[in-house]
Amino acid sequence: MKILILNGPNLNLLGERDRTTYGSLTLSEIEKSLIKRFPDIEFTFVQSNHEGKLIDAIHSARTGGTDALVANWGGFTHSSVAIHDALELLNIPKVEVHISNIHAREEFREHSITGRAMNGIITGFGLNSYHLGVLAAKSLLEQ
Repeated sequence: MKILILNGPNLNLLGERDRTTYGSLTLSEIEKSLIKRFPDIEFTFVQSNHEGKLIDAIHSARTGGTDALVANWGGFTHSSVAIHDALELLNIPKVEVHISNIHAREEFREHSITGRAMNGIITGFGLNSYHLGVLAAKSLLEQ
């Protein structure tokens, strides 16, 4: 099973950002945790601060043998119609994850443009949001 993990802007700075909101783990530590927890899954990890690179990764997943997508779009969650439109063309399980609870933060963060094109959203469980996202993607693939 191949799962693509996409991370959007500023997530490369996890561990340095507001630790009360995002915790102390780095993105690399989150990736290592997924590999350790799910040794039977082949992960591809992409992080970018650039919307076009994330869209290119979504497009590549359409033909690259990717079975599912788990993504934390960061700030693009609330602003990217272009990512939303690319996601609509991707016919594999898609799970959006967020480290913090986006509904307990600023009002503008409660709205997910990208979420409309995903199978579901997991938010507020820190590192476990990624683990739960992978479990959800696996469950969708098994249905």
